[in-house]
Amino acid sequence: MQDQPKVKAYRQNPFYRDGVSARPAVEGTVPRGYLRADREYYLGKRTSAGQPPAAALAQSVGVQAPGAATSPAALYPDDVEKFPFPITKEALDRGQERYQIFCAACHGATGNGDGMIARRGFNKPGPASYHQERLRQAPVGHFFDVITNGWGAMPSVAAQVPVADRWKIIAYVRALQLSQMPQAPNSNASGPDVRTPGGQR
Repeated sequence: MQDQPKVKAYRQNPFYRDGVSARPAVEGTVPRGYLRADREYYLGKRTSAGQPPAAALAQSVGVQAPGAATSPAALYPDDVEKFPFPITKEALDRGQERYQIFCAACHGATGNGDGMIARRGFNKPGPASYHQERLRQAPVGHFFDVITNGWGAMPSVAAQVPVADRWKIIAYVRALQLSQMPQAPNSNASGPDVRTPGGQR
């Protein structure tokens, strides 16, 4: 039993040309459950990179879109604009819970970038406010990329937040943005003026 032929981890082995007993995986090997074939779901990137839809539409009708050179779609040309699965109430609830755990400390409860970490001094640069126009217009794939890979002073949280939860957090961020949308200048706060044919409301 003591002298049985076997390979111990990290022990030298003259059988192989490089002398290393621990062999690397065959090139192209993918662990079960880690294929990540769905590029849009796992990376937040389009399956086929191309022109941003807004710019492509403007060119197809022969119109130069205002601000096309600096449009959000031009800033993030490969990022997906739609969620890869339907967003339900349960998904939003989960996104809110995960947001409060992983995001609110820096970005604040309402997404204004005024979380406790920022208030206590981590503010150069400060956490981004989700209510700035650039992030209101940014595609959802941009937020997924930031959560996955980090951005500026923000580190990646991919190790703590599974892929599905990242999308749910983004859905909640979109809900926060909608909740803080400024009213249009000509909007009627009391709602539309609806009258009956007799002139009564």
